[in-house]
Amino acid sequence: MRAWIVWSTGLLAYVVAVLDRTTMGVSGLDAAKRFAASPGVLSTFVVLQVIVYAAAQIPAGVLLDRFGSKVMILSGGTLMVIGQLSLAFTESLPTAIAARAVVGLGDAFTFISVLRLVPCWFTVRQIPLVTQLTGISGQLGQVLSAVPFLGLLIGSGWTTAYTSVAALGVLSLVLTLLLVKDTPSGAVVRRPVSGLRETLGGVKTVWMRPGTRLGFFTHMGTQFSVTVFALMWGVPYLTVAQNLSRSAAGTLLIVSVVSAIVSGVVIGILTGRHPHRRSWLVLGIIASNALMWTVVLAMPSPTPHWLLAVLVVVISVGGPGSMVGFDFARTFNPQSTLGTAQGAVNMGGFLASLLVMQAIGVIVGAAGGYSFGSFRLAWSVQYVVWAVAAVGILVTRKKARRTIGDIEESRYLLEFFSDTELEPVDGPRRSSIAPEPGTSGPAVPSPDATH
Repeated sequence: MRAWIVWSTGLLAYVVAVLDRTTMGVSGLDAAKRFAASPGVLSTFVVLQVIVYAAAQIPAGVLLDRFGSKVMILSGGTLMVIGQLSLAFTESLPTAIAARAVVGLGDAFTFISVLRLVPCWFTVRQIPLVTQLTGISGQLGQVLSAVPFLGLLIGSGWTTAYTSVAALGVLSLVLTLLLVKDTPSGAVVRRPVSGLRETLGGVKTVWMRPGTRLGFFTHMGTQFSVTVFALMWGVPYLTVAQNLSRSAAGTLLIVSVVSAIVSGVVIGILTGRHPHRRSWLVLGIIASNALMWTVVLAMPSPTPHWLLAVLVVVISVGGPGSMVGFDFARTFNPQSTLGTAQGAVNMGGFLASLLVMQAIGVIVGAAGGYSFGSFRLAWSVQYVVWAVAAVGILVTRKKARRTIGDIEESRYLLEFFSDTELEPVDGPRRSSIAPEPGTSGPAVPSPDATH
């Protein structure tokens, strides 16, 4: 029971982070009036957030390994409260942009810190499902920004709405301070303080582990399409190129959230029961995304509404699919460097999202502005990312299998990764680890799991 209390408190911090992340998107028109900003300047808020979030992942991961989850969740929450309060009371555009950058930095601290709690508090077979539940439940923050926050914004005004969000952040900070512990024993596996050279060397060591890069390419190939769609270009594409009303486009975004929740539970169960098939699941998700976009982009005229709904459902699976990347990071890294590994993985999808987001804007502008043809051309840039990610997964998967030769890692790497039986020189052999009763394969506790 204590594990679920700790996780739920951390999850609340992540929900608040997602709420803080999405408030500007909901209040864009109000921000334009308040700060006398053009649409181009307003887009800076979104792009800046993604840049800060992605750039902070490795530093946040290093700090997480040094100080532990509780300190990082409190630090991230404090930064977001400061940023939201600044937005609540300022009317200066430069101050508002700076405040948004602070919110993005705090957001970067939060997610990987909550994820790190999971292997410390749950059994190895629970970890994949709880990891998925963390990712999908956090999206409740988007619902909070779209309903109660928007209601306050319309009914009570800018300052009240943003102050209320900051107050919820303060509540989360208090609960984190009272209820969250890094481990059941209270002890934290921390990396020793080191200089810049040693820190950079440690980051390089984590990156050179094939499992870390496998997680990076997994996150890259699965997450970016739905992120770009939901964060910036989905609604313009649906309304201008596909002739949907704003309400219909909003409904499809709700369908996206529901699809992510349902598929996340399924993916969590599958990866928990069949960890040695995770890479195939990821490749299947990437292939399905590419296939559905190919079908839609091949249409010579606006796509039937039912087919757009199918597209949204399929690409939404990519969000939960990206969480498998963190499972790879956990499998192939000791707990002392898990934060750095998770930060590296988290960079994959957001770097890809940023590049695709910018590329679509450039292509649409060069093609003459918003139109069916310009969007059709612009969305095609996704195939480059899918190709890079798929090749990266195949290459790093092969390299990760070779690490099974390490005696210390062979027992859990064989269980958690290998897609095929390994055969030594003297003939076939099977894992010496007996399967648990009622399961189809061996079950080995991860070295970094605390029960």
